[in-house]
Amino acid sequence: MANSYTHLYIQFVFAVKYRNALISEHWEADLYKYITGIVQNNHHKLVCINGMPDHIHILVGLHITQSIADLMRDVKANSSKWINENNLTKEKFEWQTGYGAFSYSKSHVQNVINYINNQKRHHQKQTFTQEYITFLKKFEIEYKKEFSFKELI
Repeated sequence: MANSYTHLYIQFVFAVKYRNALISEHWEADLYKYITGIVQNNHHKLVCINGMPDHIHILVGLHITQSIADLMRDVKANSSKWINENNLTKEKFEWQTGYGAFSYSKSHVQNVINYINNQKRHHQKQTFTQEYITFLKKFEIEYKKEFSFKELI
């Protein structure tokens, strides 16, 4: 797309199905590298990635050639397939349906990077659900809790 220019930063947040703590510290760095490859192979810039055993945050400089929905489909499908093919969990690994996508101006990017890099310390004070609801409220996104946070029954 000649003469198309964008500068879009999107923070994606997505969780393990039922928010099970399945992402092990023993292989999380390899998972982050794998996800980085997916993002880069789709011509986006992965700015930052980090998470917890039950969810991940990634900050992406979005390229114009792929939609947000298609990027998330690729990241979630291919990374869960990679986890399962490498037998990294005792049970079948799946990401929870859906994701959060939050946009930022260039002036806020460093703050978002700092936030993502400090996930482990941040979550000593706040659960994933509390964090996610805070994002939804901050960005004035209407949601229905019963559809956003599926619990294991």
